[in-house]
Formats: sequence, C-alpha cells, structure tokens
Amino acid sequence: MKKIGFIGVGIMGKSMVRNLMKAGFELNIFARNKAKVEDVIAEGAIFHETISDCVRDCKAVITIVGFPNDVEEVYFAPGNIMDSAMPGAYLIDMTTTSPTIAKRLYDEGKAKGYRVMDAPVTGGDIGAKNGTLSILVGGDSADYECCTDIFKAMGTNINYQGKASCGQHAKLANQIMIAGALSGVCEALTYAKSKDLDLQVLFDSVSTGAAGSKQLDIFGPKIMAEDYAPGFFAKHFIKDMKLALEEFSGEGVSLEVLSRVLESYRELEDDGYGDYGTQVLIKHYESRN
Repeated sequence: MKKIGFIGVGIMGKSMVRNLMKAGFELNIFARNKAKVEDVIAEGAIFHETISDCVRDCKAVITIVGFPNDVEEVYFAPGNIMDSAMPGAYLIDMTTTSPTIAKRLYDEGKAKGYRVMDAPVTGGDIGAKNGTLSILVGGDSADYECCTDIFKAMGTNINYQGKASCGQHAKLANQIMIAGALSGVCEALTYAKSKDLDLQVLFDSVSTGAAGSKQLDIFGPKIMAEDYAPGFFAKHFIKDMKLALEEFSGEGVSLEVLSRVLESYRELEDDGYGDYGTQVLIKHYESRN
C-alpha cells in the first residue's frame, strides 16, 4: 500500500504529505491551485490535474479538505473519488466534518467495495509538521489495523474510536474542549492586562500549574506577540463548533460554553477575522475593554 492519493494539500495537508513521503510512500496529489503546492512537487509529490487521475491507481486515498460540502464534492461529484478509486481501496477522510456525512461515506463506499474510515486529526499545524498528530479513527477495526503504517507516518497518538462516524464524534468532543480552554486563556489574559500585570511573568508563573493547558502553551505567547497567523483558521473552527451544536440539538442538554464561544467567533468572522488563527478570539475581548 505504498501508493497514496492525497487531496487537500493545505496548511495541515502539506506537512502530512511530506511526512508520508519521508516514510517511503509515493504521494499522488491533487490541488485546485498547482502554484500553491509547487514546493511539495519539487520534493517528490506527483501532481495530477484531476481527482480521477490522482486516485485511480492508489490503494489508499486520503482527503483533508475545508468544509462538509468540500467532502461531498471530492467523494460524490461525477468522476471524483467514488467513481474513480481502484476496487477495494482504503478511503480515509481526515477532514473534520459532519458525522452524518462520515456515515454516508461509509455506507455508500462499502456498497461499492471500498474500505472507508473517518480519521480527523488534532494537533494543529505544529503537530502536522512534526508528525505528532492525534488521529481519531472510525470505521471497521480490520481496516484500521491495515492502515496503521499510514497513520503512524503522520501521528503518534492514534486511536480507534469505534464504528463509522465515531472518529468525527471524538473530534467534535475535542473541539468543544478547545473552545472552553481557549476562551479561558483569552479571558484570563484580558483580566491580567486590565490589572497591569506583566503578561509574560504571569504566563511563566501559571503555565506549569493547574491552569496550564495546550491552548495556553501554544496561543498564550502568540496572543502576547499579537501574532494571529493561522495554524488553524478561525473559520474552520466556527464550522466545527456549528457541527457539534447541530449534532447535539434535541439531546435535552445545552452546550452553553460552546454556544457562547461560537457567538464570539461569528462576530469576529463578520468583522473580517475568519482567515486568522483561532487565537484571534482575543480580539473579541479587546473590543469590549
């Protein structure tokens, strides 16, 4: 299974492609804008002009695109993956998308003889670059076992979550946790700044204590440096939070923290911050102080 088709060579995908090539896989890639992937082409990735050409001879196909409608397009549009992948291929969607779409991919793919998994990731651009992503896999356990070498090329914390769509449910739970943690970081830094504390001293003081978190470690220094470059786009985080709320609607319990954080991000997106990193949430607090 050394020949992989890869669709979605963006901030995350580009590093994942590089790590797969380092592990000895042949990477066949498709991107809408070839100019944006010239660097990985120069490093050995094989570019194809169409999705059909990209996946036709590949035993495994990986997708990590932006939004649920992008997932539906690359899999279901005429001539794309479900029409073109080789018989028995492993189709691995690593996009964070709707669990409902993940189940549809599995059902329709299995009916055509494909082995389909939902395997969203967490760890951001740094995890993708370092090959230390957490990978949350849903689908048939036998298929998961067959693809462990592929997953190990991109991540270090790889776990089988259960049947089809369970990987997506696990990722949405992860995003709910991030929403609460990152909003806490932003609120705390806003409070500290209003009291004239030295933010670096505060960070050094609390980051190794009970208030420490990955969100503080990664985004505390960026917020203090006013660095809002995206490791993960705010607009994509908005998409993830909306998916979680949609999946949980009607359960009888509200996701109150998530709802409030989503509202803040939506306001920021309306103000033009959707293409910034998730740490741009601090702007919500700055605008109110």
